[in-house]
Amino acid sequence: MIAYLDGKLAYKEATYAIIDVQGVGYEIHISLQTYSTLPGGGDRVKLFIHHLFREDSQSLYGFATADEKALFLDLISVSGVGPNTALTALSAFSPSDLRLAILAENVGMVQSIKGIGAKTAQRIILELKDKMKKLGVVPDVPTYRQGQGANPVREEALAALMALGLARLMAERNVDAVLKAANGQTVTVEDLIRQALR
Repeated sequence: MIAYLDGKLAYKEATYAIIDVQGVGYEIHISLQTYSTLPGGGDRVKLFIHHLFREDSQSLYGFATADEKALFLDLISVSGVGPNTALTALSAFSPSDLRLAILAENVGMVQSIKGIGAKTAQRIILELKDKMKKLGVVPDVPTYRQGQGANPVREEALAALMALGLARLMAERNVDAVLKAANGQTVTVEDLIRQALR
């Protein structure tokens, strides 16, 4: 079982990276969180690895932090959540934001992740909430802007932009700039996405 890979970053895209370890190139599936932390090509990197064996294939999933890997393993332990859905969840939200949503039983936020329906969202919360409480994984300060002031159009646009490959910080910056320029006028999700991509 591979625990981590330490080598030269040969290539990276939003969904995978190739690490050269002493002449052997390992293709590793990654989240957008990990992608945004990776340096340029040719630099030395270390990724924590989950090595998944199936009847017909072997896949490597890589994470910039042990914390992200731990949450990935928690997510795939839930029935109905596969590795690709877990990576999508970790691309959409940081581990701390996702844990907060689970602890707060925020079904809407968990369900907003592509590939997760209402029943699966409820199952994730039901199966992981107590485990996270026991491990004490509650951050000191909430990082997800949730509540009365949350803008559903903004959140939907962010989710779409991240699915298109934009890093969360860049997507937030672009969307907020468009909303500020709109001066309180109503902007549709489609317009918001279109203008944020310019």
